[in-house]
Amino acid sequence: MRPLRYAINVTLDGCVHHEAGIAPDEELMGFWTAEMQSVDAVLYGRTTYQMMESVWRRPASGRWPDWMEEWEIPFAEAIDRVPKHVVSSTLDAVDWNAELVHGDLADAVRALKNQPGEGTSVGGVTLPLRLAELGLIDEYIFVVHPVLAGHGPRLLDGLSERTNLELIDRREFGSGAVGQWYRPVA
Repeated sequence: MRPLRYAINVTLDGCVHHEAGIAPDEELMGFWTAEMQSVDAVLYGRTTYQMMESVWRRPASGRWPDWMEEWEIPFAEAIDRVPKHVVSSTLDAVDWNAELVHGDLADAVRALKNQPGEGTSVGGVTLPLRLAELGLIDEYIFVVHPVLAGHGPRLLDGLSERTNLELIDRREFGSGAVGQWYRPVA
């Protein structure tokens, strides 16, 4: 069985918006690269899929853009290569090594989890909330940044029931961010 991991950057006040000023430095990008390389697939909602595609898809020229730092390229190559599953009620088609998820979300995600492999990563805001509500997330990875955003979407905002988690690992980064790994307590 392939575990489903929700991995995301979050500010101290719970903001998970990508524009909250928490862009990764070289050390954190190495961490996220290793995370991306450790999964067999990613699961995104439409918004996250389109956002990631707009930044990390290999250009038709085959050359990464000039704005990209050398230490960002391994992440770009890892995410470009990994199979993507996209949950959307508005998209008719996807590409970028992706396929649309059809039918019942819980059944589709269980089918993904039942495939052999190292794991599937889910990102974003809305889809992970739905998956947490369904009890389908096996591991949570939160990289908590020493930033107070003051606004923006919040981590799992609207979760209907409390979910107890146990801390299984922790890592401090030079930037002051702290990675925390949790598993739901049965």
